[in-house]
Amino acid sequence: MDLYLQQIFKTPNPIIGVVHLQPLPTSPRWGGSLKAVIERAEREAAALASGGVDGIIVENFFDAPFTKDQVDPAVVTAMTISIERLMNLVALPIGINVLRNDGLSAMAIASCVGAKFIRVNVLTGVMATDQGIIEGIAHQLLRYRRSLGSDVKIFADVLVKHARPLGAETLHAAVKDTIERGLADAVILSGWATGSPPVLEDLELAKDAAKGTPVFIGSGANWENISSLMSAADGAIVASSLKRHGSIEQPIDPIRVSQFVEAARRSTKAKTEYGINGVSQPKISAHPAAGG
Repeated sequence: MDLYLQQIFKTPNPIIGVVHLQPLPTSPRWGGSLKAVIERAEREAAALASGGVDGIIVENFFDAPFTKDQVDPAVVTAMTISIERLMNLVALPIGINVLRNDGLSAMAIASCVGAKFIRVNVLTGVMATDQGIIEGIAHQLLRYRRSLGSDVKIFADVLVKHARPLGAETLHAAVKDTIERGLADAVILSGWATGSPPVLEDLELAKDAAKGTPVFIGSGANWENISSLMSAADGAIVASSLKRHGSIEQPIDPIRVSQFVEAARRSTKAKTEYGINGVSQPKISAHPAAGG
């Protein structure tokens, strides 16, 4: 499965930076200018690219409070225009997350503009969230991808942040269901909230349950903990720690991006060369160390 990571990101251990779009039309905090939203997004994407990330994911993060499923058509239009502009600006693979759980709109946008992947917060199972009860959309999303003739990859959260599962589902079972029944192309493990890292033991458990399907860190990674977290993960999606002062409201700081990417590269290189137990391992040409 990591071969497609290599094909998309040119590394089997990608670092994906996040562009949080400013409030979009119909959002309570919409400022009235899509031009201003796009210009901010372009600066963010350029900062991420100059800092050395392997990919970018674009989210309507500042549209909170979110609808739990289908967003307004104006949001889809604004995101499509914004993402197409970013794709013309940076030569990096781009993904899409339409919050809170509008995977169909994300798939539609990605398929039309040529984006490579989408993030879906609840692909399988049932989660109690601040938007209400959200049910998995795997059955609709996989059929929709097929009908579009699309090859956009689906990165799915497992027991997503800012939510609690209905029932007593274990992490191991949730990972297996997301992959085997939801047909996710990769799974994402986060902490309990935005900016909170997953527990290392949970990443190790998820990695074991995934059986070769890529496992991504979905929140809370920073230059201090990335070495530890990447010992049990294939890649990371990172936002807060790349922003000025580590504040979610601030713009991307290219210096912080460079520091993070450098730390992540060192950790993946060490993992490739020495293996888990510090024993030197032969390098395999089909899976070079990130940044190598």
